Amino acid sequence: MVSTKADGLGPEDVVLRSMTLEDIPSIMVIEHESFTLPWSEDAFRNELIHNHFARYQVMEYDGGLIGYAGMWTIVDEAHVTNIAIRTAYRGHKLGETLLCRMMDWAAELGMNRMTLEVRVSNKVAQSLYGKMGFQAAGVRKRYYSDNHEDALIMWCDLPEQRAKTGTEEGSEGH
Repeated sequence: MVSTKADGLGPEDVVLRSMTLEDIPSIMVIEHESFTLPWSEDAFRNELIHNHFARYQVMEYDGGLIGYAGMWTIVDEAHVTNIAIRTAYRGHKLGETLLCRMMDWAAELGMNRMTLEVRVSNKVAQSLYGKMGFQAAGVRKRYYSDNHEDALIMWCDLPEQRAKTGTEEGSEGH
């Protein structure tokens, strides 16, 4: 029997795939664990059905969803909308795995740059983003409606799209 504990869990133990409507109930658990302002089921449903700029990946481990990430791809820029890992699975570089996948996918789709907003108090996330090449570029004052905290705007340049190898993993899109 496979253990559901996160001990020893690494990026090689997870499966990444495109988000589906059936994933939304599990996504809501992750949302409520991760954010003080969680998105609604309707927001995710709208992203998957109506937003042609939206791209979402989920992370599975031992048959269950433990993380997800989303972005919008507009012209030649990608905007990270959300990235979250279930509390019990944090600290195993899984957020980094998700962000790497989103960055690779954005590059595959022809995006040149990627941006995101992060709470000024979220030093853990800022450290990850910095490690991945993001740099602070400004502040959105009073961005978060729950406590009016500022958001740090971060940008990174994406590597040019690699030569196609016959497979286009993750580019199935919506």
